[in-house]
Amino acid sequence: MMEEHFAALCKALQRTSSHAPEIHGWGRELATVFRAGGRLLACGNGGSAAEAQHLTGELVGRFCNERPPLSAIALHADTSAGTAIMNDYGGHELFARQVRAHGRPGDILVLLSTSGTSQNVVAAAKAAHDIGVTTWAMTGPAPNPLAALCDRAIAVEAPSTATVQEVHLALVHTLCAALDEALGIPA
Repeated sequence: MMEEHFAALCKALQRTSSHAPEIHGWGRELATVFRAGGRLLACGNGGSAAEAQHLTGELVGRFCNERPPLSAIALHADTSAGTAIMNDYGGHELFARQVRAHGRPGDILVLLSTSGTSQNVVAAAKAAHDIGVTTWAMTGPAPNPLAALCDRAIAVEAPSTATVQEVHLALVHTLCAALDEALGIPA
């Protein structure tokens, strides 16, 4: 079982490595957004929420080397707003309402979903489009509604949710490295 998991992870990472030029592009675009005073929003459910928060933590803190903090918000992390939204509007509005509150034209919303079908994540992408926020998705296998809806998407071809999440973490780290490179932060 363990050997099969490692083999599937290696295979998924190898396939996903073809997206390296795209991630470099995302890093350059994100650097431009931050230089202009914009921000990054991120969302996902469950393990994908953890990946979203990991990404924002690396940006507000640091990835490898010192740099100024960058404006990044994990939308699930505000439990008071989240529970109020879920109570008053329903779970499908959890992220969309926050995108409308915090997003500004030119900002970037990173959406993580292993299935690519999470209703509240898809709704957040739609809300982002309505207000001029760029959307980037990291999903599981395509085709899926989230990847189809977003401005850019990387769909991880892997047999299990766990493997998709592990590759998403690698993508988060490579995005942070690409961003730091674009910002001129020494490696």
